[in-house]
Amino acid sequence: MKPSIGTGSRTGGGSAGGAARLSLLAITWPIFIESALQVLIRMTDTFMLSKVSDEAVAAVGVSNQILMFGMLLFNFVALGSAVVVSQYLGAGLRQDVGRLTASSLAMNFLFGLFVSALVVLFCGDLLRLFGLEPELHALARTYLTIAGGGLFVQAVMSAAVAIIQSHGLTRQTMLVALGMNIIHIIGNYLVIFGPFGFPKLGVTGVAISTVASQTIGMTVNLYLLRRAAGVLFRGRDLVRWKLEDAVRVLRIGVPASLNHLSYNVNQLVTTAFITSLGSVMLATRIYTMNIAFLIMILCISLGRGMQIIVGHLVGAGEQEEAYRQVLRNLGRSMLITLAGAAVISLFREPLLGLFTDSEEIIRIGSTLILLSFLLEPGRNLNLMFDRCLQAAGDARFSAVSSVLIMWLFSVPLTYLLGIHLGYGLYGIWAAFITDEWVRGIVLFLRWKSKAWQSKAIVSRAAKTAAG
Repeated sequence: MKPSIGTGSRTGGGSAGGAARLSLLAITWPIFIESALQVLIRMTDTFMLSKVSDEAVAAVGVSNQILMFGMLLFNFVALGSAVVVSQYLGAGLRQDVGRLTASSLAMNFLFGLFVSALVVLFCGDLLRLFGLEPELHALARTYLTIAGGGLFVQAVMSAAVAIIQSHGLTRQTMLVALGMNIIHIIGNYLVIFGPFGFPKLGVTGVAISTVASQTIGMTVNLYLLRRAAGVLFRGRDLVRWKLEDAVRVLRIGVPASLNHLSYNVNQLVTTAFITSLGSVMLATRIYTMNIAFLIMILCISLGRGMQIIVGHLVGAGEQEEAYRQVLRNLGRSMLITLAGAAVISLFREPLLGLFTDSEEIIRIGSTLILLSFLLEPGRNLNLMFDRCLQAAGDARFSAVSSVLIMWLFSVPLTYLLGIHLGYGLYGIWAAFITDEWVRGIVLFLRWKSKAWQSKAIVSRAAKTAAG
């Protein structure tokens, strides 16, 4: 049976490869917009809080490092569900998707409650790892307590969004993200600037606004899961999980998430390195990363779009078509990434000027943005093949190779260049560039070897039985 990969339709026609080629742009551009909107939420916090103080920006920036680590934990289920559902749909096993969805939502809800409790209980200890000054520590703790307490909302939403997008319904999740941004920006404006008699709550208000917008987004996505994607399940499926469903999800989700977790821990360690260089360097890193992330989402979006398509194709037994499609789209992705780097570099000083008046921050940040021409193509290579190997069922290789490279090579290199040899942020960025290229080349060679073609989750026997 050929995979159906449309933008809302549930039946497809023609060859599997033709359907995938025609729908790649339709699948990818809403993911790009949605990812950009997610970045906009963080940039909005940074921009609005910069009108309060650089200390508020630094406090929220450090707290978000911890929150991002917590949210990545939820990918154990979300990433695994996305791949398994894609392969099930490609194999024509729609009848199993509802049961799998219920298990995924329930698992992430329980896990989200656990993570939320840990963050709230140990937020002070977590922040002490960064060696913040007393004033920054107090601000960061306030933000982390509120936003961290609502992490379970993000847990449920991440699973729901992953499954909706696996059906090819990326426009719907994009529109939800747009609505969340509007609500969040309005909330930030009210609690930071205090119009119409609203209290000026600063960092506390931004945290409340964040949780409120996420709660609304989760509710709408759960509605879309049933009405738009047509995923139906019984209430008992939320509490009675089939072991084989959990195993299939975690077989992909655990190694994929460990890879992402490892990267995020790497970033936490790097942030600690940068904190030791002073608050100016920390603020420079936060402002620069906020701007540079606009480039990163270009390759993230194409990688996610290819993940959906590769999952459908592998589920349908079309491994060779999946192999060809990924290689065809790699060059296109590289060109888009370089174009994005060119645009950001052209406007680097005005963009940095939106956040700060510090000449030192603008000077250093401008140089770091120019290094995007070296950093982002390597990141694109890495992200593209990481996602595609996950979609093919070969998440373990991607995770093991990336984790080993990060901790045995990249982290020591970061300390050596940035701290020990005294090159500061320039040395740390050089280590970033080297890390992305080395990991990307290793994953590219794995894809070329075709060793992943034997890793499909949905067996040919299962597909035959479904037919």
